[in-house]
Amino acid sequence: MNQTTGSLWVVYALLSALFAALTSILAKIGINGVDSNLATAIRTVVVLVMAWGLVFMTGVQKQISNIGVRSWLFLVLSGIATGLSWLFYYRALQMGDASRVVPIDKSSVVISMVLAFVVLKEQLTWQSIVGGLLITAGTFVLIL
Repeated sequence: MNQTTGSLWVVYALLSALFAALTSILAKIGINGVDSNLATAIRTVVVLVMAWGLVFMTGVQKQISNIGVRSWLFLVLSGIATGLSWLFYYRALQMGDASRVVPIDKSSVVISMVLAFVVLKEQLTWQSIVGGLLITAGTFVLIL
């Protein structure tokens, strides 16, 4: 990894956080009077068009035939998990306050950390343990 791409992931992660925050607020405003499943479907179509548009703009659609069975399986499973996450998220957002739903949804950070240690065998450090505990504590403070 060179110097430029070595820290570029941080910029992308920060942009991801910014747009995730905007997603929550825009969704809460837009879901008013709309069934949460219908709202999720509309959002999904927009994401689908954007993602495939980017694939064709960059020309990487040619790589589809190079994708192995294992990758297909896990990408499909990931898509199912994403769809379920979005359906439950929109339902929760429709029923609850964004300021309480979002922190619970973001507890996925801690769940992802645990799964990364267990499934991906990533290194468990004291920083990740303390950070995970602080995120969990912060989530409970925000929702109570």
